[in-house]
Amino acid sequence: MSTIIRFLLLAMLLQSFQCNEEETVTSITPQQLVQKKQEILNYINSFSCAEASGCNSIAFGAKPCGGPREFLVYPNTVNQATLENLVNEYYEMDNAYNLQIGAVSDCMVVGPPRTIDCVNGVCTIID
Repeated sequence: MSTIIRFLLLAMLLQSFQCNEEETVTSITPQQLVQKKQEILNYINSFSCAEASGCNSIAFGAKPCGGPREFLVYPNTVNQATLENLVNEYYEMDNAYNLQIGAVSDCMVVGPPRTIDCVNGVCTIID
């Protein structure tokens, strides 16, 4: 009798580890990454700067080895929380895409820009 109970408990335990067919893995496409980046750039470009001190940079994207792909520059007049949320969403998408395709990279560290200036109302990387 105890063998039957053990067998039933084991069967129930194994059943709890089965994959749920309703769960689907969302795949990321390169087009989705392009669209998300354009959304972020459009948001940044909807603001302007007046001087270099009114500009800043933010790490952007996810290299497969870790670290950002690049840095975006933006005027300090943007809503910082909104920009960070958009950039974090892109990071998650880019990181998921890297894992999805088994991406590799050169693992070179990308540092923030050394010189940013406000050129014709647009924050621009000088170096």
